[in-house]
Amino acid sequence: MSYLEYSVKSVPTGLRKVLYLNWPLAVLLAAVACVGFLMLYSVAGGSRTPWMDPQMKRFGVGFAAMLIAAMVPIWFWRNIAGLAYAVSLALLVAVEFFGSVGMGAQRWIDLGFIRLQPSELMKITLVMLLAAYYDWLPLHKTSRPIWVLIPVALILIPVYLVLKQPDLGTSILLITAGGGMMFLAGVHWAYFTAVIAAGIGLVTAVFKSRGTDWQLLADYQFRRIDTFLDPSSDPLGAGYHITQSKIALGSGGWTGRGFMQGTQSRLNFLPEKHTDFIFTTLAEEFGFIGAISLLGLYALIIVFCVSTAMTNRDRFSSLLTLGIAATFFLFFAVNMSMVMGLAPVVGVPLPLVSYGGSAMLILMIGFGMVQSAHVHKPR
Repeated sequence: MSYLEYSVKSVPTGLRKVLYLNWPLAVLLAAVACVGFLMLYSVAGGSRTPWMDPQMKRFGVGFAAMLIAAMVPIWFWRNIAGLAYAVSLALLVAVEFFGSVGMGAQRWIDLGFIRLQPSELMKITLVMLLAAYYDWLPLHKTSRPIWVLIPVALILIPVYLVLKQPDLGTSILLITAGGGMMFLAGVHWAYFTAVIAAGIGLVTAVFKSRGTDWQLLADYQFRRIDTFLDPSSDPLGAGYHITQSKIALGSGGWTGRGFMQGTQSRLNFLPEKHTDFIFTTLAEEFGFIGAISLLGLYALIIVFCVSTAMTNRDRFSSLLTLGIAATFFLFFAVNMSMVMGLAPVVGVPLPLVSYGGSAMLILMIGFGMVQSAHVHKPR
């Protein structure tokens, strides 16, 4: 045993856990959040209110929650995975009856101190449950049909409830993250081939259903698809968001217009500039260099998560870490694709940067579980 290892082991257990934290990951998360604070200050016209101050407080609470979650043994998260999923599912059902309505959707439950969005909670608890399921299931049973149908059902039930809100973006994230977990667990590739074929058939059915009695998507969702395919067809209506977004992205050039000098956001041409489209404000003010720098921070977070998963000794810890990393990747990949016109606008926030409480708090708790797996792995 080296002197350093002996020194760490001689420290009391509680403090030792703090020393074992993946501090580079924690610093990266804080750095991304600081980018968000800076952009929220900018889009508010150089004011800490109404967005920057609440976001800083939320991140502080989220960072504390991450540290607390990291101190909890990883076996605890495995044991409560089923309960956490059941609570998330119950909250999704409760949204149908008691949910708050905003921007034409019923997605939130008002708890007084926070407006909780249960679909955000489901993104993490679904990963927890699937990681616990495949940790329990023997490897030789992973691809047997009966054992494949169970996780498929666990994924589709919340997807159905989220679609009813309606929230197409979160539904897509749940399906993709759930499928990713099944792939990581070792489910045979033939199932994924069948799903891809079925997906192509579903897309065809969606387009065929337009204007019929059995229409599969809401009219506004079809308008989003039309806008994605041809934004110039309605530049002042359904295509306004993406048109202004592309103008902001293009006007930033290599180095940007400068901090708080973005005309699209400062003159309110850019809608939802503090939430879904905050990345375009960053690109306009700091240009390609600023945008690629943020993407680099995101990539480093993924790298640290994957390296942690590779050094974990148990299946649950590895799958949980990779699942949360995949969910985080889907967050920023879908948002960036959306605002650049590479994907339909589906209302997915930019993680740790967009203004919002539920998404940030729950994501930080998810990273707390990643830290828990890192802290409590055998050394």
